[in-house]
Amino acid sequence: MKILKLNAISPAADKVLRGYEYSDSVQDPDGIMLRSFAMHDYPLGEKLLAVARAGAGVNNIPVDKCTEKGIVVFNTPGANANAVKELVLCELFLGGRKIVEGAEWVQTLKGQKDIAKLVEKGKGKFVGQEVMGKKLGVIGLGAIGAMVANAALQLGMDVVGYDPFLSVRSAWAIDRRAQFTDDLSVIFRTCDFITVHVPLTPETRGMFCKKTIAQCRDGVVIINNSRGELVVSEDMAEAAATGKVSRYITDFPDETLLGRENILCVPHLGASTPEAEDNCAYMAAKELVDYLENGNITNSVNYPAVSMPRTSAARVCVHHRNVKEILSKILAVVSSQGINVAHMQDQSKGEYAYLILDLDDVPSEECLALIGNIAGVIRVRMI
Repeated sequence: MKILKLNAISPAADKVLRGYEYSDSVQDPDGIMLRSFAMHDYPLGEKLLAVARAGAGVNNIPVDKCTEKGIVVFNTPGANANAVKELVLCELFLGGRKIVEGAEWVQTLKGQKDIAKLVEKGKGKFVGQEVMGKKLGVIGLGAIGAMVANAALQLGMDVVGYDPFLSVRSAWAIDRRAQFTDDLSVIFRTCDFITVHVPLTPETRGMFCKKTIAQCRDGVVIINNSRGELVVSEDMAEAAATGKVSRYITDFPDETLLGRENILCVPHLGASTPEAEDNCAYMAAKELVDYLENGNITNSVNYPAVSMPRTSAARVCVHHRNVKEILSKILAVVSSQGINVAHMQDQSKGEYAYLILDLDDVPSEECLALIGNIAGVIRVRMI
């Protein structure tokens, strides 16, 4: 099988993809590996089975188009969590104290006499606050948010988290000293620091705007390492200028935010560590190989998680719409060919579903074609 990489990918993926034709020049790939490459105008070949992003966000991938063609889109949630957590911790200190401004000011003293005296005289302009004893609101308690919450507690902060989609796994990972709320306004009204770790969706776009910022405590510090579009930049710039927001720190610079007082723009450094890049590449490659070789789906953003060990003569994988009676029609075709189903698993995710059938005999091309012709079936593949 052939894997095309649309970006430079960490060599950590190479060991997983041994035996594959894997390069940035392959034609008609079965799978694609990428990081930030913009795929929205990229042709989706008929052979393409899966796209794996070495990272969490998939805004650069045409997910809807892929779903309609039965192309599974993978991401790597949690693989870069520690790198982002460490950046957030740094930004907590940068938000509380004017370290950057102070360091920049000191550089202007070069060549002057008695620098130590000048430093003592001027340092009062850069007084800040400690984070210990302050309240941190964590919006989004996935892999990154959970780690941030735990680390902040270790720093002596009070932590309150908000996540209406909190998974059991994430809940178990969070220190029991953390508080939870199902009312986002509690975060806005009570927290000295707020950090956001949610995906960009129609519901979260512009969640920090004039209305919500007005609910916040005066002098709040807001940290955004998720997506720039979560914030209405014009509203944030105005709040920072008035002091309503004492500091806005973001990993997503834009023209409105650059050069503004009390706004610190970081050049998208959240996952920019070799460790994070290795983790993401390795995880993406493992997901891709398991799907191509076994039909198993883990960490897909457009199809449900379905995974079974291989135990039978043949495996048939079916992407289909989540509609009534389609499963019985597929099984009727298999049964009409005199083939026994040894194991099966079918799961849905919204309007779409994915079925794995392990069969005691290898089905004919005619059988696969009959399944593919059922209304609502998107793609059929035998492994």
